[in-house]
Amino acid sequence: MNSSITLDDTEIKALQDALDDEYKSHAIYAQVIRDFGPRRPFINIVEAEARHIAALLRVFERYAIPAPPNQWTGNTPRYTTVAEACIASVQGEIDNVALYDQLLGSTGRADILDVFHALRAASRDRHLPAFQRCAARGRVPE
Repeated sequence: MNSSITLDDTEIKALQDALDDEYKSHAIYAQVIRDFGPRRPFINIVEAEARHIAALLRVFERYAIPAPPNQWTGNTPRYTTVAEACIASVQGEIDNVALYDQLLGSTGRADILDVFHALRAASRDRHLPAFQRCAARGRVPE
């Protein structure tokens, strides 16, 4: 634990914003699973989001910062079809990558940057393509 090292307000806010966004994604994907059953890619990505949350919580613990509560459980958008959820999730992952692009400038601490880079890469390189494939499969030809 690095409780003797104090993060500045910008670093703390960046961690809070990252955790909130990961909580949001996890809650949305879990809701899709509750609504439609264990459908891909949601069943795989919801587990990844749980790992993202755990990675960020370890940073909070390392710096002895209280983690904000998850405000998203039961407070997420609902979709009428899996295809609609996939389309919305494409945008959600694009937004997540953009958030990490912004948060990377909030700190110079290697351990925090490593987590931010890893989570950004997972969204960009794995989650986004999976949701793009799902959205493409669900579209009705016009």
